[in-house]
Amino acid sequence: MTNPKYNYWLENLLRLCEKNLKKFDANLIRRAFMVAVDAHKSDLRASGEPYFLHPYEVALIVAEELPLDDISIASALLHDVVEDTPYELKDIRKDFGDEISDIVDGVTKITSVFESHEVAQVESYRKLLLSMVNDVRVIVVKFADRLHNMRTIEYLPIEKQKQVATETLEIYAPFAHRFGLARVKWELEDIAFKCLHLTEYNKIKRQLRSTSKEREHYIKNFIRDLNAKIEEVGFKFEVEGRPKSMYSIYRKMMKKNKPLDEGYEYNDILAVRIIIDTENPYDCFSVYGIVSVAFKPIDNLYKDYISKPKKNGYQSIHSTVIGPQGKMVEVQIRTRAMHEVAEKGVAAHWRYKENVASLDKELEDWVDWVRELFDHKLDEDSPKELMESFKLNLYQDEIYVFTPKGELKILPKGSTPIDFAYEIHSQVGNHTIGAKVNGRIVPLNSLLKSGDQVEIITSKNQTPNADWEQFAITHKAKTHLRRWIKEEQRKLSLEGREIWEKKLKRIRLHVNEDDLLNFVHAAKFDNITNFYIGVAKGEVNIDAFTDEIELKLHHPQPVESEKESIEKTSIFKQFVKTARSSLGGILVTGSNDMFLHNFAKCCNPVPGDEIVGFVTTGEGIKIHRKSCHNVERFFASNEDRIIEVSWPVTDDQIFIGGIRFSGDDRPAMLEDITHAISTYNNTNIRSVNIDSKGTMFDGWILLYVKNLDHLNQIINRVKKIRGIQAVERFEKM
Repeated sequence: MTNPKYNYWLENLLRLCEKNLKKFDANLIRRAFMVAVDAHKSDLRASGEPYFLHPYEVALIVAEELPLDDISIASALLHDVVEDTPYELKDIRKDFGDEISDIVDGVTKITSVFESHEVAQVESYRKLLLSMVNDVRVIVVKFADRLHNMRTIEYLPIEKQKQVATETLEIYAPFAHRFGLARVKWELEDIAFKCLHLTEYNKIKRQLRSTSKEREHYIKNFIRDLNAKIEEVGFKFEVEGRPKSMYSIYRKMMKKNKPLDEGYEYNDILAVRIIIDTENPYDCFSVYGIVSVAFKPIDNLYKDYISKPKKNGYQSIHSTVIGPQGKMVEVQIRTRAMHEVAEKGVAAHWRYKENVASLDKELEDWVDWVRELFDHKLDEDSPKELMESFKLNLYQDEIYVFTPKGELKILPKGSTPIDFAYEIHSQVGNHTIGAKVNGRIVPLNSLLKSGDQVEIITSKNQTPNADWEQFAITHKAKTHLRRWIKEEQRKLSLEGREIWEKKLKRIRLHVNEDDLLNFVHAAKFDNITNFYIGVAKGEVNIDAFTDEIELKLHHPQPVESEKESIEKTSIFKQFVKTARSSLGGILVTGSNDMFLHNFAKCCNPVPGDEIVGFVTTGEGIKIHRKSCHNVERFFASNEDRIIEVSWPVTDDQIFIGGIRFSGDDRPAMLEDITHAISTYNNTNIRSVNIDSKGTMFDGWILLYVKNLDHLNQIINRVKKIRGIQAVERFEKM
C-alpha cells in the first residue's frame, strides 16, 4: 500500500494486537486489511467517509475492547465484504480458510435475522443460534459491528436512527448482557436511550453534571477511608468509583414511578468497585468483612454472586452500605479475573481459558445453557412464539432456588413451581400434582423467590394441565407443555377419526373429504382435526351428525320395520333409536336397552346416587343426581323431558368424583391425603388443587371411583388424617 493513511491505520492495528493478544499472525492481519481496503475502495458511509473506516473501527474494538485472537480481528476486517461487495463467501474461504469464512458468514446471517424483526425461517434461525454458540467469535464480531454503528448513528436519518436504536434496546443490549459483555451493554443502552428519549436523556445528564463535583468529592473520601482499612490487611487491590449508566438510572426512576425532575437518590448513582489482585475468590469475603466493619451494611441489599454465579459467568459480591453523612453506597467486590469476565464476558473466558481451568468449565456450562434455550423441535413453536421466548429469556433477571437436597437451580425471575419442575426433568413436570415451598403447600402458580427451597410432589397418574402454560414462563416448561398438548390432540384426533370411520362403515355411508369439510364448518368446527377431537371427547353427537349428512346427501334410507316406524311417532323414541348399542350406558325405566348419555358436570353422579335423565337435543340423555339443584328447574320448565333411569349392573366402569377438604397446613399433609386415597382400592387421582391461607389450607381433589360407596370410603379415610377439619363431596367441577 502506498497510501500513508492506510499504512498508519495498519500499523496502529498491529500495535494493538501486539499489546492485547498473547500471540498473533501479523501476516494474516495484513492480508485481511488489504482485501478489505480493496473490496470497499469505491464505497462511502452515510457520514461521507470511506466505508473501509467501519470494518477498520470494528477490528480496533475487537483488538482493544474485546480481545480474542487474530482470527476474530481478521474476520472483523472482512465482515461486510461478502454482503456489500462483489466478493463471495467462497473467495473468503479460499483465501483465508474455514474459520474466518464461517465467522463472516455467521455475522452476515445475524444481521439479516435481527433486522427482520420477525423470524421468517425458523429452521435457519435455529441453525444460526447454535452455530453462534459453537463459535463465540461470531457474536463478539457482531457486537463490535453494532457498537461502532451506534457510535456513529447521528449520521443516519432520524427515522432510521429510531429503528436501529429500538432494535438495539430490544435485542442487542439484553443479548450482550447474556453474553456477559457489560461494557458493551451499557454503551449500547445509553446511545439508544439518547436516540429514543432525548428529553429524558438530557434531564439526567444535566442533573448528573450539576452534582458531579459533590459526588466525586464524596466518592474520593469514601475510597480514601476504604483504602486505609484494606491496606492494613496487606491485600493488593484497586478501588474505583463506578458511575452508573444513564439508561439504568432512567429505568430505576420509571420503575419507582418517580418523575425525572424530582432528582435522584444517592444509592442510584453512588457506587464503588473493589478489584483484588488475587487468585483466591475467598479473599473477596475477607474484604467484605473489612467493608462491613467500616460501614454499616444494609442486610437485604447483599448479594453473593461468587458462591452462586450468574449463568453468563458473572461473579462478584454486591453490598449497599451506609457511608459518611448517612448516604448509601453500593460496593462491588471481585478478583481481577472476575472483573475481566464481568466487563468482557465471553471475551475474557476466551482470553483466560488456557491458564484457568475453572473458566473452561464455566464457558462450557454457559454454552450448554444457551444451546438448551434454542435446541428443540422448532416445528412446535411458531416464529412469533420463538421470538417472544427468546426475548423473554434475554431480559429476565435470575433467581436462585434449591431442591430439598440443596441442589441449586437458576431460574428467571417470575418463575413458578411448574417452571422448577420442568427444570428438574420433563417427566417431573408432566407428573406434577402439587408443590411445597419452604415446607408449605402452595398453588402451582405461586411466584418463587431467591432462597426458596422447592419440593415437587408427583403422581404417575397425573398429566399436564393446559392452563399451566398461562403461568409457566421458562422456555423449557412452555416447550414441554406445548409438546404434550399437541401430542394429546394428535392422539384424540386419531381416536376420533377411528370412531368416525367405524360409524360410517357400520351404516354404509360414504362421505368424501370435501363434503365432510363443509359439514364440519357448518357445525362450527375450524377444521376436520378439531372435529375428530370433538368426536373423541364425546362433544359431537355422532349419530345425529350422520343422520343430517344422510339427509342432505339424499342417501337412501334403509327399509324400516313396522316397529321402527311406530317409534318415529315420538321425539324421544327417535332419539332412542340412534342411541342403541352404545356400551356402558344407562338403563331407561321400561326398557332393557342402554342409551347414549352424558353425566352432568354440575353434580357428577356416581353409581349409588339416585339419578334421573334429561333428554337434550344434541347431547343424548344428561344424567343428574336427583338432589341436583338443576333438576328442580327442569321439572318446572321441561317436565316432559325428564325420564326415569337407573344404573346398569357392572363393576368395570369408573367415574369422576371429587372431595373438598380443609385443615391445618403442616408438613407432609398433601402426601398423607394422596396416600390415603391412592392406597384404597388403587384409586387413581386425576387432579389436585391446594391453596394455603396463613396456617390453614383448603383444596379439592378429582379422582376416579367405581360407585358412591367407593367415594364415601375415601371421604372417611381423609377425615381421619391428623389436622383435617372438614371433608365433603365436591360436586361442581
